[in-house]
Formats: sequence, C-alpha cells, structure tokens
Amino acid sequence: MNDQIIGTQNWWQTPLGSYMLSWEQTCYDDAVADIFGFHSLQIGLFPLQGLRNNRTPHRWLALDSTEQMLQWQQSRLADVQSFAPPLQSEGCLPATATTPITASLVCDAHALPFGPDTLDLVLLPHTLELSADPHAVLRDVARVMVPEGRVLISGINPASLWGMHTWSRRIPGLQKLPPMPDDHNLIGYGRLRDWLKLLGLELQSASFGCFRPAMRSDAWLSRWEWMDRLGPAAWPVLGGVYFVEAVKKVPSVHKLAAPWKAPAPSGVGRPAVAARERLTETHRRPD
Repeated sequence: MNDQIIGTQNWWQTPLGSYMLSWEQTCYDDAVADIFGFHSLQIGLFPLQGLRNNRTPHRWLALDSTEQMLQWQQSRLADVQSFAPPLQSEGCLPATATTPITASLVCDAHALPFGPDTLDLVLLPHTLELSADPHAVLRDVARVMVPEGRVLISGINPASLWGMHTWSRRIPGLQKLPPMPDDHNLIGYGRLRDWLKLLGLELQSASFGCFRPAMRSDAWLSRWEWMDRLGPAAWPVLGGVYFVEAVKKVPSVHKLAAPWKAPAPSGVGRPAVAARERLTETHRRPD
C-alpha cells in the first residue's frame, strides 16, 4: 500500500475527496448489508468505513505498517467518522452503525495472518492499485476466503477522466489525487475480471461512478453534475471509480459410479445369452 493515504487524511474533506468517498461509501453500505457470516476484514483506507453496515460479529481493519496504526490511534475518532457520509441504509443494526471499526491488525496485504477458508467477507478499497504486487494480494485474499465468501473491490478506472492524470497532470484545474498511484499500478476493469476468473472468484456485479472530471473546487464539480446523471446510460464503463463484487466458487465433487455397477445402455440386452438360446432352438431335433 501507499503511506500517502494516511499522510493526506485531509484530502478526504476536500470537494473531490468527499465526492469520491461518498459514492464509494454508499456502494459498500449497500453491498455489505445482506452479507452474513462470522468474520469480515477491510484492508486499508480507514477513512472509508466499509464494514459499518455489516452484521458480522467480528469485523477487522488491517493496516500495513505500525506508522499507520499509530496515526490511526492518535487521530480523533470524531474527525475520522466525519469523513464518511451519514449512513443511508435502513438495514443496519443500530449497534453496528454506532460502533466504529478499530484498527486491529498490522500485516502485509499479500501475506494475511489467517488460515485458509476463514473469512466470510473481504473489502479491498483501492488496496490492489496501491500494492506493489496486486495479483499476490488478490491470490492471498482468495486463499483466506470461505467457499461462497464475498470480496468487494473498488479502484480508480484508468479508462476514465480520472485516469487521465497519468498523462495530463499539467492540465490546469485537474486535481492531484493523493490516493492514486502511478499509471503502471492502475488496474483496469477487464484486467481485474481476468484475475478474478483465474483465482476462482466469480464476478457477481460491477458498477461505475464518479463520472465528473477531477476538478479542484466544489463549484466546478457542481457544473459537471449532469455527467453523473447521463454517464450510467451513455458511457457506463467510463466512470472514474469502479466497484466490483465477486464470490469464491469451489468446484463441486461428483461421485462417479463404479464401472461394474454401471447400468447397461437402453435397448441392449444380454447378447451372449440371447444368441445361445437362438442356437439351441435352431438345432433342436423334431420329435
């Protein structure tokens, strides 16, 4: 991951940061509301409270360094909570909505301290694009997920106006995006879909949002509000941020019948016995 996220907490309070966080927070709130189980994990990006609307009794937040852990513990909880928009979903348990997720793990995202088939839900908000080896991260996530477990992934779409920053950072008015890595770390939707299929993670749904350009001021963002209304219908896969849900599928084992117990094909009798009976009738002497 990238320590930029922790060092630029105030970015989430900027107009562009709030715009991005609001869309992603809504996606996570809606997606996790009906996912049940015992253990869920969010890896990184603590300003986003991805598990606040989830009902699992054991919810974890993993950070990748002690520096991030200390900064999280030293930050004022009220300030962190204000980054995320108010909870809109009515499906949340009251106790869950008012209980913040504590940073309880310090680990590498590609070497999670969990055994195989232990987590029911894993959240990866920009985790892959901020990793030096995103495929290894996704592979280890697939390892720790239970069969039929869910993984939710959000990231910057390189095929969008937000992805333009990789080659047009000098355009006046375009906002620098601290959570965004260099262009070689951005993971496109098609590439991510191939990775999921390779690891036995079946794509359930994908949505795109944040169709407005990455502008600095709230006034300029407001002028492009029409793009959020038109974008889902006109250019649905060109949103600045994508949100993907996948489920872990394990091939089922089919019991094969023993060869000696296999039923005879229909229409086929016992040819040897039938032939013997016909031969006996043919050579029988007349009385």
